[in-house]
Amino acid sequence: MAANAGLAHVISPEEAVTLDGLFRERVERTPEAVAYRDFNPQHANWRDYTWAQINHQVARWQTALERDGLKPGDRVAVMLRNSPEWVTFDQAALGLGLIVVPLYTQDRPENVAYILNDAGCKVLLFEGVEQWLALSPLKSQLTGLTRILAVKPLGDGVDEPRLKSIGEWLPDDAGETRHMPRDAAALATIVYTSGTTGRPKGVMLSHRNILTNAAGCLQIVPVTSNDLLLSFLPLSHTFERTCGYYLTIMCGATTAYARSVQQLGEDLQSIRPTMLISVPRIYERVYAAIKAKLDEGPPLRKKLFQLAVDVGWARFEHAQGRAGWTPGLLLWPVLKALVASKIMARLGGRLKTAFAGGAALSPDISRVFIGLGLPVIQGYGLTETSPVACANSPHDNLPASVGRPIPGVEVKIGDKDALLISGPNVMLGYWNNPEATRAMIGADGWLNSGDTARIDEQGHVFITGRLKDIIVMSNGEKVPPVDVEAAIMRDALFEQVVLIGEGKPYLSVIAVLNADHWKKMAAEYGIDAAAPGALQSAQVQNVVLERIAHQLREFPGYAQVRRVTLTLEPWTVENGMLTPTMKLKRAKVFELFNAELDRMYEGH
Repeated sequence: MAANAGLAHVISPEEAVTLDGLFRERVERTPEAVAYRDFNPQHANWRDYTWAQINHQVARWQTALERDGLKPGDRVAVMLRNSPEWVTFDQAALGLGLIVVPLYTQDRPENVAYILNDAGCKVLLFEGVEQWLALSPLKSQLTGLTRILAVKPLGDGVDEPRLKSIGEWLPDDAGETRHMPRDAAALATIVYTSGTTGRPKGVMLSHRNILTNAAGCLQIVPVTSNDLLLSFLPLSHTFERTCGYYLTIMCGATTAYARSVQQLGEDLQSIRPTMLISVPRIYERVYAAIKAKLDEGPPLRKKLFQLAVDVGWARFEHAQGRAGWTPGLLLWPVLKALVASKIMARLGGRLKTAFAGGAALSPDISRVFIGLGLPVIQGYGLTETSPVACANSPHDNLPASVGRPIPGVEVKIGDKDALLISGPNVMLGYWNNPEATRAMIGADGWLNSGDTARIDEQGHVFITGRLKDIIVMSNGEKVPPVDVEAAIMRDALFEQVVLIGEGKPYLSVIAVLNADHWKKMAAEYGIDAAAPGALQSAQVQNVVLERIAHQLREFPGYAQVRRVTLTLEPWTVENGMLTPTMKLKRAKVFELFNAELDRMYEGH
């Protein structure tokens, strides 16, 4: 992979110095190459933008920002879907020495207001008037904002002098793109981590933090100017921002912006990307859809699919040097034509790499995709490490692990098996929170990830749990909730699951059921799925507990679930049960189901 880093199209951190310097270098090297592809709903077609065209737009944004009196060091916030406007705003701000604060489009207004105030943001860019209507009840808290911008036209009836659409705010033309004096160590962005408890903390990342991280990733996984990435993980997520935005500038690849997660299937087939970056939930959904279709079809189709996965996996293990050749591998060309190629065609048919990060991807799901011929590359990191610390590579891919440290990064095991990380990617600290910074980064510069891990003799890192996420039952037995929940979720009946048992004599589960699978199960047992109280009936509870027990058959006896509470109401960002990065707020779930928790442990 090191040979890839030496190719002429790759811009090194030393050449770039800063993130806007990276963009400037790209524009100079390949001005007429396609940088971005975006869907135009007005004409129902995809539009291409060259690096030179994007650069021209950046100059317009800079002229407008300077006209509004923005000075180096000022903070500006962006709350947009992935789009060329996200990039032009970001690059314009970085070139003027401004500090960019990304926000999630689906975040709750109270959280957005807190972040804007904590960071002292002067500008907020969002999609349209709907977002302002959601924020406007809190506008008395947003006195620090001097300019509020909407990408879409505003229409009538908006009474807010600071608010303008970019159509009326941006100048028609501008001169050259500006770039502040270059300092790699300067603060580039403040990224607020969506904590599952308490207020989010602002992670301060420098230009060097992000540039070295993107460069290290490029040495592990070769990405070239011929690659086409389909971007759908929000750019407010540091994984997407580093690997799906700055990395693609570094190597000159093209990025297409998906319309939405709901339209991802269509976009995959029309864009036909060579690369994907995603969190495990997307792979889990694709797998669940495949599995549901197989369950509805004839048994032979299911057997053929499993044979394709098994032979494909054996082929992968042989290619990785972990298994010998067997005659069964001769079946692959036929199985590929009958099964694998048809499924891969639904993903566009050209995918050569799929990255997974942000949470643990089940080895079982990884095995399915790899078996079908899609190399799923799993990595590991935190917002605080810009974000990638470890990653598998195409030629050293151990799916049960998160790979080895990327070039420039070191890891070691500390007290209580904590994974410690050191390198140029480690954050500058938390914004206005020196106490939290000291708790995260030791005096020796090593960052405590908060995850427990082990490292094998070859240097592969295996994440074993969270330092704080261990359930200790009243009998002293320790249970990792994430592992148990992941096992239960292998059954497509379960959409979301949370395990309970801290200080209790046995384990219980609160689960959100998949509505379609619940109806099928109800019909199978002659139950009226729409009847009030159906989910609480003894028959349903027993059937569900049996299905959970089947998924947990390989766990110790003390890790078996004895009580269950069921609901069809999903846990979402909007109802406060998930963070914007889709992490479950366990305390909120416990609060919502307080009465049910008492019932499940009544008499104990």
